[in-house]
Amino acid sequence: MTALRVVVAINPSASFGKGRSVGPAVVQALRGAGHRVTALSEPTFADLHREAEKAIALVPDALVVVGGDGMVSLGTNLVAATAIPLGIVPSGTGNDVSRGLKIPIGQTDAAIDLLLAALGHEPRVIDAVLVRRSGEPDRWYAGVLSAGFDALVNERANLWRWPRGKSRYNLALLRELATLHPTTYRLVLDGVEWNTAGTLVSIANNTSFGGGMLITPDALLDDGLLDVCVVEPLSRTAFLGIFPRVFKGTHVTDPRVSIRRARRVRIEAAGVVAYADGERVGALPLEIEVVPGALRILVP
Repeated sequence: MTALRVVVAINPSASFGKGRSVGPAVVQALRGAGHRVTALSEPTFADLHREAEKAIALVPDALVVVGGDGMVSLGTNLVAATAIPLGIVPSGTGNDVSRGLKIPIGQTDAAIDLLLAALGHEPRVIDAVLVRRSGEPDRWYAGVLSAGFDALVNERANLWRWPRGKSRYNLALLRELATLHPTTYRLVLDGVEWNTAGTLVSIANNTSFGGGMLITPDALLDDGLLDVCVVEPLSRTAFLGIFPRVFKGTHVTDPRVSIRRARRVRIEAAGVVAYADGERVGALPLEIEVVPGALRILVP
């Protein structure tokens, strides 16, 4: 195999948890395979983004991120719409983009083996989603954007350091449920207006969020379409009745759940902050557009 120049960006939070050994293992495996590796492990995400941006400016052969969906967000925003492929070795929370790409989760050796094999082949080409917000730089995401109760849960979960993984999201959900209330949205899907009240709104390129919740189970990463899921206003009791079904994707058969597809979406609502791949995007309104084939992913 030809020696490649690979940048490895490691989640700065991993050093405090059980994933702290994953980054060094990835670097060691890549160097053992003969690749030239620039390893980035900075104390904060802001520092890591700055250093990774400098490294990407030198046009390496690949960027590999080690962590959860937050690291995938960092990588996507660095290499979307470029020829630089993105590799992912999951070690953080969420890991929904890895799940959608069939990258082994909780199996570091298998994920590294998959990465090494993929470096010898053409990357898989998938869509990425461009988000425009007035007065702010454009943002990208690969998985799911949340702009309702789901975003409030993300906001709360991100403030907690414990517990980790899916349980943190679930506990944050139960906490937010105490103040559950619907929001009035104006959505424009490929020019068609949709005014609706909703409890939960997700605009998805991938199937899941929140550590395996199949919010849009039929979404495809490479079909050039966004799956827009709206859950109508629900009482707390009704919400708790539907919620367990999200883990199997069977909630979509409930008449209070609507999924529509579009290439471009404008979303407006008062007092709502959106999250994408678990990272804060900012307050609505947003213009959202899927860009077919914008992201090259290192999977066989």
